[in-house]
Amino acid sequence: MSSTGAAVATAAPVHAPILRTPAGGYQELFVPSGMGPIKVQVQWARRGGSAALYVLDGFRAPADHNQWTTDTDALRQFAGDNVTLVFPVGGHSSFYTDWYRPSSTNRQTTTYKWETFLTQELPAFLQQHGVSRTNNAIVGASMGGNAALTLAGHHRDQFKFAGSFSGFVHPTYPLWNEAMRVAMWDEGNFNLDDMWGPAKDPAWTRNDATVQAELLRGLPMYVWTGNGVPGPLDLPYGVGNTVNAMSLEAMATTATQMFRDRLTALGIAARVDIVNGTHNWPYWQQALATARPMILDALGVR
Repeated sequence: MSSTGAAVATAAPVHAPILRTPAGGYQELFVPSGMGPIKVQVQWARRGGSAALYVLDGFRAPADHNQWTTDTDALRQFAGDNVTLVFPVGGHSSFYTDWYRPSSTNRQTTTYKWETFLTQELPAFLQQHGVSRTNNAIVGASMGGNAALTLAGHHRDQFKFAGSFSGFVHPTYPLWNEAMRVAMWDEGNFNLDDMWGPAKDPAWTRNDATVQAELLRGLPMYVWTGNGVPGPLDLPYGVGNTVNAMSLEAMATTATQMFRDRLTALGIAARVDIVNGTHNWPYWQQALATARPMILDALGVR
């Protein structure tokens, strides 16, 4: 079903989006999946076009909204464009991947199957509303950054562009699995081993954008990370949050440098920017604005 404000309507197969959202607004859809109904916030293409941009949340992904819709101006940025913005809701500490089993340390009852949702169930549902299954872009921040690249690499028939903003794009780097373990325990008592198994499990390399770089050959990409140096955009967040954002970005910077070097060694083209900034939404908003013309060009909706 779908809802806009208090209105609720049954989703039926059509050849174009059922509703037009106001500029800067969105419609909420509830999409069936193996994980149960998943909320998705959608801003329909301005002129009924079929192209779509999937926008993935960060590590703390709330259960009731995608933070891109509240913490950035992403909706306004694309309000006049002929591309549908798709904001999946949820996936807290999931890395937007298919897990082996539910987390055994926090009473999770459903196994995360986010790759299946984003590449099979959600595209099939959106197709009923006139959204193409083969002319999409995907971007993500933080945990969503690596996922955007790996999903695009493994599903080239679906995605025509990928963007990572402060993404941890090399999770198999030695001992980084332990950093992920600590972060996932801190953010919801999730058990890393239930996601990809032990560090030598093939799921780790499959979900590592740096290892899978060859799959990205020929795909337009924009990879952004800060260098951990704070600036005016950090002031509203206070000292404590800024210090944390600086340390997180240091890891993202290192990973991005390794990803960039891997692309260079393979002769794969991509735009990679490493500039002043920390692990925070105002910087990701700017990165999305930089990526916007590249996204529109890749989707052919200029």
